Amino acid sequence: MATFKTNDNVELYYEVKGEGKPVLMIPGWTCTTQFFKKNSDVLAEKCQVILLDYRGHGESEKVMHSHRISRYAMDVKNLLDHLDVEDVTVLGWSMGAAILWSYIELFGKHRISKLVCVDQAPLQYTGPDWVWGQNGCYDVEMFIRTCYDIKYAPRESAEGLATACLHHTPSDEEVKFIADEISKCPPYVRIEVMRDHTNLDWRDFLPFIDMPTLVCVARHSNVFDWQGSAYVGEVIPNAKTVFFEESGHMLFWEEPDKFNQTLLEFVEA
Repeated sequence: MATFKTNDNVELYYEVKGEGKPVLMIPGWTCTTQFFKKNSDVLAEKCQVILLDYRGHGESEKVMHSHRISRYAMDVKNLLDHLDVEDVTVLGWSMGAAILWSYIELFGKHRISKLVCVDQAPLQYTGPDWVWGQNGCYDVEMFIRTCYDIKYAPRESAEGLATACLHHTPSDEEVKFIADEISKCPPYVRIEVMRDHTNLDWRDFLPFIDMPTLVCVARHSNVFDWQGSAYVGEVIPNAKTVFFEESGHMLFWEEPDKFNQTLLEFVEA
């Protein structure tokens, strides 16, 4: 197990696999490095793959403070500085994409050269000018209900995300895997980082992202209607959008061969 200390002295778990052009892959809300297990070894045959567990997640230290998107972005910077890597392709799935938008807003192109956004809309909540929010947590009332479920039924809440994230009916093994990994994240952490994530609107910033960008959209995501995630590719200048027609939110899991090939072509271009 490899770990490092952030600038606020939190111990975070990371993995590095393979050699070649560096690719950082960061997961979604409550998820871990293990969600990319269908991708990381394959990609590591041609790239240097870097994986990270956020603070409070996976194998990282279970601190009960600083669970905000901007702090997680700083943690990403601390990791890249620790590894002293340059020209990194950074990939964020779901909330991970928002963390990378925060990173770019705060640190620009520091150590990174390409961006991959995987199935994340620019804001979670719906309103008069935005209808493509997060289908399960789209306003304050639904956030409160989400918090209630996490606090009083944490395991059941984690198991429910298996159905939410997959287009096909999940197997018992998939439900257990997803729930086991999510359950490594304490309920308090799950709630606090979602509290911040749900209140951020990135629509004003996305048009100012100035780097090669790939946007991956799941046609059958239960988390975001495809239009919300596709919007990201429409407003980031010169972004390339690829649809995954047979997938839910975990498109890298349900169509791994297509995902791996699409990512490799983007990295090597």
